[in-house]
This record gives sequence, C-alpha cells and structure tokens, in this order.
Amino acid sequence: MTNDKYRTAVDAAAIYSETDLHGMITYINDQFCAISGYSREELIGANHRLLNSGHHSPEFFRNLWRTIADGRIWKGEICNRRKDGSMYWVNSTIVPIMDDMASRVEKYISIRFDVTEKQELLEALQWRASHDVLTALPNRVYLHDRMHQAIAAAHRHQRSLAVCILDLDGFKAVNDRFGHAIGDMLLIEVANRLTREMRTEDLLARLGGDEFVLLLDQVDELLLPAALQRILDVIAVPFHIDGNLLNVAGSLGVSIYPKDNEGPDTLLRHADQAMYEAKQNGRNRYRFFDVSISNETRAAFQTIECMRHALERDELELHYQPKVNLRSGTVTGFEALLRWNHPARGMLLPDTFLPAVERTDLIIDIGEWVIDRALQQIESWAGEGHHRPVSVNIAARHFQLPDFVERLRILLGRHPSVSPHYLDIEILESTAIDNLEHVSQCLIDCQKIGITFSLDDFGTGFSSLNYLKRLPAQTIKIDKSFIRDILHDKEDLALSEAIINLSRTFEREVIAEGVETSLQESMLLGLGCYLAQGYGIAAPMPAHEVAEWAAHYEFTHK
Repeated sequence: MTNDKYRTAVDAAAIYSETDLHGMITYINDQFCAISGYSREELIGANHRLLNSGHHSPEFFRNLWRTIADGRIWKGEICNRRKDGSMYWVNSTIVPIMDDMASRVEKYISIRFDVTEKQELLEALQWRASHDVLTALPNRVYLHDRMHQAIAAAHRHQRSLAVCILDLDGFKAVNDRFGHAIGDMLLIEVANRLTREMRTEDLLARLGGDEFVLLLDQVDELLLPAALQRILDVIAVPFHIDGNLLNVAGSLGVSIYPKDNEGPDTLLRHADQAMYEAKQNGRNRYRFFDVSISNETRAAFQTIECMRHALERDELELHYQPKVNLRSGTVTGFEALLRWNHPARGMLLPDTFLPAVERTDLIIDIGEWVIDRALQQIESWAGEGHHRPVSVNIAARHFQLPDFVERLRILLGRHPSVSPHYLDIEILESTAIDNLEHVSQCLIDCQKIGITFSLDDFGTGFSSLNYLKRLPAQTIKIDKSFIRDILHDKEDLALSEAIINLSRTFEREVIAEGVETSLQESMLLGLGCYLAQGYGIAAPMPAHEVAEWAAHYEFTHK
C-alpha cells in the first residue's frame, strides 16, 4: 500500500520511476516507457545509467547522488537518451524515501516532466543569437566572446594572435548582375572555402554583407604573410555558381595582438582600417595595421578627453523614454538615456561617444552621474505627486567593480527620500554571462536594498535556462532586432514567443524594445507581452516634457 500511495499521487502526465539504493530500476509507469522508448521488461532491473546521454559531466551525477544519499531532495533538468539514440530533456525531482524507522534511505522515487520542446526552442534561440543564418558561421556576438578568450589565453601564454577582416572585391557587381540569390550562394561557397583553410584553433565568422573575420590563434609572425596570401589565392580561384563563372577577390586587413595591445572591439576596428588601406592600394592584397600611426587611436583619445570635460562642464543630460502597459494604457516607468549637448555639434546620441570610453574608468564616472541624475529626477517627480520608476543602463566595466554595491548605497544615500524600488538597473545579457558568479551575487545584494534589475538585449547573447535561473533579474527585455521583423519573419516571431514563454515560466516580467507600429503592439498583445517601449510609443524626451506626454497618453489610451 505504501508504494501505491506514492504512485497514485503522481499526475497522469508525470514520468514516474522508483530505484533502489544502487540505481537499479524497480518500478516505472507507462509515461516512462513512452518517452524512453524502452519496454517495461527492458527497464525493470536495469541500472538508470542505461539512459545516460553523455551530456552531463561525472561531477553532475556525483553531486546528484551525494544529495539524495544524504536524504535530501534533488531538483534539476536532465538530458536522457532514448532507446533509438535521440535525446530528451526532463525536469526531474528525486525524493529519497526513508524506512519506517526514518533512520536510513530505503529507495528513491523520481517524478519527471518532459521539457524537450522548451529546451529545443532555447537551443534554437541560442544558435540564432550566435550564428549567421545564411552561412551558419559564428556571428559578431560569438566572435566577440571567443576573442575575449583568445586574448586572455594569448596574454597568459605570451603568444600572438591575428585578427583579420576580409572584404570581397567585386561582390557588389555579382549581386547587381546576377541577383541576390546568386550572391547568397557565392557567400556560402566563400565560407566553405575559407573554412577548409582554417586550423582547428582558428575561427571564421561573418560580420554581415561580404565581410568575414578570421581569428588566427597562436600565429608565427614570420609565417603569417604566407598564410594570408594563401587565403587570398583561395578566394581568387573562379567560382562555379548555378552555371555561372564568377570572379571575385579579397582585401585583408590584419591587427596583431599583443603588438596591438587592445580589446576585441578595437582590434576589429584596427583590422577594418587596415582592410580599407588594402583596398585603396589596389585590392586583392593584405595590409597590417600600423600601431604607431593610428589616427583612430588619436581620435579615440581626443573623444575621451572631450567626454571628461563634458562631464565636468555639465554638458551631459538624460532623456526619458516611456515604458507602457499596452493592455491597460498606463505608463509604467521610463528608461533614462544619455545625451551629450555638445557646444559645437548639438545634441549627440550615445553611439557617437560612448564606444570610445567604455573600456576606460571614465565610463564609471559617467555611470554614477547617470544614476545620481536619475535619482534626482525621481525625487523631483515625486515632489510633483508623480511616482515614476526609472531604469538606467550600466556598462560592464562599471557593474563588475568589486565595490559596485557599496558605491550604489552611497548614491542612494544622497537622495534619502527616494525609495530604492523606483530605480531599475539594466545590464546587457553579455555583461551577465562574462562574470556570472559576481553578477548574480551583485544582483542579490542590490535587491536586498530594494533595487530591481532588467536583463537587456535578451536573445542576442548566449541565453540559457541556467542563466535565467541564476540571474534574479525581475525583467527580461526582448531585443529590438527581434521586434523589428516580428510581423514578417517567422523565426523572429517564434523566438520572441519563446522568450515570452520562458519569462512566464521563470515568473519574470517581459518588455519588448523597439516597438514602432500599432501592428507590432497588437502582435505582442496576442503573444502575451503587455509591456513595451519604442519610438512608435514615444521617442526619448527631456524631463520637462514627460508630465504633459504621460497625461495625454493615459487619457487617450484608457
């Protein structure tokens, strides 16, 4: 009767099994047989290792067995292998059952639910976020992560790596003459040829259009010119595409680390600059970036100095873009967006000045200025009777400071009348992934104060269930690149829906960025996403325009 008590209590949709202390299966229900593909006779008496997919490490299972052997419940997701060799995922709860004297574990029961479809959707999202759909090569997001790793390894082992940007000469002529379909087929074949030239330690990525990046690890600078020439020679061989003989060539720009001792973004910019020099010198050739005469480096330094003066002279200001509830027609908060009121060039958007300072400590000073001004604005609005939450964007260099939480406490202390829960901090998904343990603890510490967090640009990085579980952000922001084409791109629609469903599963709010049309609003409402922001709702505006806009919006949408 005791066994029946456990078995009959399980929902009919659950996958149920019982094992002895050695992992031998002693009981299974019909759902277990259905999902695994094994018969009852094949499973009873067999060890649970029969289902091992090889996806998890030995340490994963050691931790599992250590937990249940101690009499504690284990919960988690496990990838198993069916009889036919295919994989399936289950959300599993394993419960140790004590004997009647409650002195030792007698057996284990396991209750599982099939989450394969959810995992497949997530894997599709991860792949799309990190790969170019046309060529299946890694994209800029994947490349950026790999470059961080390669630079760290090169520094650690005192070796060199080369970052090469390849641009096809004559590709536009092919597109114009033969059409985009032939052009796409040519890009695929170029990718295939280049892939065959890569060593296992190298990486080939596509930035978009006809631009490719070759990340060559552990390079010998004496042998590198010959390798670069081979790449150009491979591209110069005529292509036979759909009955057409096509001729293109390549221009290569190369930056070498640590000779060019910079981060991924700067190395790419320097390689790009060298590539244009190759084009200007006749094409079908390579050029190395000359660190000693970098005009771009000097320009970046000048921008940093100008930004430092702009901060000192109070030339920076915040504009506020509304976040609204599409279903109720209410304004739920605002995102504070930085602007530079340049004395000569007028109002500048952050893309024109922030990239130059993101890798310097100046970005920390700017970030703290933004938080302070946002708190000041919240305080001002509250004095007018309006309680409006405000979110601010924090750069990776700033957020990953060891004393970030203490710095935040000091800023909050300057505005004691502001309740911390009116401040929301937005961090990029890539920032969270780069230092998951620190970021997770930082979020927890900040939330103890009362501050909320949003995970920005979700879907463009290496999104995973593990990150969502370990990052206690209250809000997930769907990147505008998905929303832009949601009406006519089935993949963007499916991925947006997946993000919305994942957010609901993990009890997170979800907000869509970049909403521009009423049709997009209707689509999002139908998918169950009620929060949105974008130029279709309102452009970022100075603080003094907010009250009038908010009153008009809520009046016309209720």
